[in-house]
Order: sequence, then structure tokens, then C-alpha cells
Amino acid sequence: MISKEDIIKRFVGYVTVDTESDPESDTTPSTAKQWDLANALVDELKAIGLEEVTIDKHAYIMATLPSNVDHEVPTIGFISHFDTTPDFTGANVKPQIIDKYDGKDIILNEEENIVLSPDYFEDLLLYKGQTLITTDGTTLLGADDKAGITEIVSAMEYLVANPQIKHGKIRVGFTPDEEIGRGAHKFDVEKFGADWAYTMDGSQIGELEYENFNAAGAVVKVKGKIVHPGYAKGKMVNSMYIATEFINSLPRLETPEHTEGYQGFFHLYSISGEVEETILEYIIRDHDLGHFKARKEMMQKLTDELNAQYEREVVTIEIKDQYFNMKEKVEPVMHIVDIAEEAMKQLNIKPLIKAIRGGTDGSQLSYMGLPCPNIFAGGHNFHGRYEYVPVESMIKATEVICKIAEITAEQNK
Repeated sequence: MISKEDIIKRFVGYVTVDTESDPESDTTPSTAKQWDLANALVDELKAIGLEEVTIDKHAYIMATLPSNVDHEVPTIGFISHFDTTPDFTGANVKPQIIDKYDGKDIILNEEENIVLSPDYFEDLLLYKGQTLITTDGTTLLGADDKAGITEIVSAMEYLVANPQIKHGKIRVGFTPDEEIGRGAHKFDVEKFGADWAYTMDGSQIGELEYENFNAAGAVVKVKGKIVHPGYAKGKMVNSMYIATEFINSLPRLETPEHTEGYQGFFHLYSISGEVEETILEYIIRDHDLGHFKARKEMMQKLTDELNAQYEREVVTIEIKDQYFNMKEKVEPVMHIVDIAEEAMKQLNIKPLIKAIRGGTDGSQLSYMGLPCPNIFAGGHNFHGRYEYVPVESMIKATEVICKIAEITAEQNK
């Protein structure tokens, strides 16, 4: 059996190392502190008995668990990222362990009156009676995706210690900078050498995902003219008012707070402005490629219309694609999803097959030639002070990894 105490110790050890990434940096990894955990992981992978443990100049880690069967088995991989989001601080994480959760409010920080409540976060009630790991209310936790790393390392350690579980060659990969969209950018798929892989980067127990958003980013710049307000009639052009026209011309209900499931959106996540210039930063998301293209065209058309209205170029827009829906690359090899689904069923886990309302390293890797569905890692409320993870979910995810390896070897006898 996989030890609860070992899972907790390993996870706490990872999350107390600050690995926040930085989108403003042009290095890989984007922050030097990511090396602290990366180098420790290399030592740990060697210590548990993995082979071909490598770390490159960009902190991408790879390792091998050799096959223990004498027949040909496809090489499979398991991948997670060790950086945490810059959306909320990951420095000085102080995990709190809640044993036998009673279904009531959890006081994260009494002094600041920060409460994790099932009245607001209903998913908490799924884990009544279980052991939860939470924040102290002042930082994120880092289960995204140090839970995934915990599960992969624990699964490899368990398979090394239990050679009666038959498996083919398994490759392990840990990446920096996933949270700023660069996790797969310098991933050497050829060196990794897997036929397919799974990212352990989902949330709720049972999640199994092979669809994600098509994604783009847009930067809208609005130019105005500053004139002394006392003498501005017919001369001043206030860029902030034009920017407001742009914002209000997009569908108001097609925003993150009004959409779910397969519904796409426009998300204005940053605005900075003065009379002379206002800058709007958007992300554009849609599962359907046709709708995704239409969203980008709508923003370009709106730009053109405002320029025509003001009879000069007052608005410019730059739209850059970020990643695409991995469904196109995974559907031709759906047996890799079927194996993960069967592994969950054999472990009495109800598979929750759904589309990701976001992105994952697996999306980019799938387009780089490594089909890569996403499996639950167990955490909830990522990227903020209310993040938590049930220890039992991490144990189940670890068991899923082992079972996938076992099924893959069995099916290829």
C-alpha cells in the first residue's frame, strides 16, 4: 500500500520550496528559484532507483523506469510541472493538515478572518472524513502541480519496490514555467522517447481530459490626444473612452464569469490607461476551432470599425495564438484515453471525462508529436489562498499511474 504519511511528507517538502514563475522574464526557467526544487528532484529520482536521470540547461528533468517484462510494450510517460503561478504568492507556504475533515468551515487564518467554507466551495463536502492539506490563507498551496509531481515520484518508487507489478518502460518528465504558458516550449519530445504520455495536472478525483481550449492573446492599444482640459473642445481625444467603446462592443455575457462547459469567452484581464493611451489585454478561448477563429475576427472587425468611425488609426490590435485543442491529436489514438479510464474503473474511481476550460502542457506536447491526455492530481481552487488537496486523492492518482503501467503491459503481451 502507498503510505499516507509518505505522500504528505513528500508533498509538503515540495510546496514549501518557492518556485513561482515570472511571465516578464525571458529566461528558461523564468526564475532562478525553480532550480532549487528541480535539482532536489533530480537527486530524489536517483535515490528511488530510476535510471537515465537528466536535467538540461533549462531545468527540464527526465528519468526512466526500465521495463520489467520480456515482451515489447509501448513506452509511456508521466509529466508534471514544478513551477507555481505568479497570480498569487508561493513564498513561505505553510501547509495545514486537516485530519478527518468534518464538513464544516476551516479557519485558514484566524487573524485575517480567512475561511475555507463548504457554503462557498461545495466540493469540500466530497471529502468529508478525509485528510485535507490547505494553505494558511496567506499564500497559494502549490498542488498545481506539485501534487502531480508527488504522485509520479511516489508511483515510481512504489513500482521499483514492487517488481511483481509488471510494466513496460516508463519515462518521467518534469517541466518549468507551465504556469506562464512555456512548459512545453523547450521539451525535447524525441529525447523523451515515449509513444504517448499523461500529464498529472487535473483537479478533482476522476478527471480525465483530452479536450482543451483553443487559445490566443490579444493586446489592444488605443491612441488619444492630450490637451489642457480647459481648452480641449474639439481637440482632446480621450483614449479611455474609446477603450470603453471597444470593451462594451464585445458580447457582455461571453466572459469567464458567465460561461461554462464548452462555451468560449473573451477575457479582459488587464487594463491600464491615460488620456493619451490605453492598453487592454485579453485572452480569447473556445473549444470549437471555427468559433475560435470567429472570435479573433470579431475583435479585428471591431478595431477596423472604430478606426473608420474616428477616421484615423486610433486602435491597433495584435493577436497571437497560444495553443490549440489537443482533441485533434488524441482522437486518432483514443486507446490511450481508454487505458486511463479502465485504470480508474479498476480502482473504483468514477471517471469524469470532460473538456478542460484552460490549457495544459499536454496540449502543446500533443501538437509536438506526443499525445498527452490529462489526469486528475487532486487539488482544488488553484492559484489562490483557498487552494486545498485531499491526501486520499493524491494516493488514488498514484495508484492510477501504477495501474496504467500495468494495463499497458498486459494489453501488449
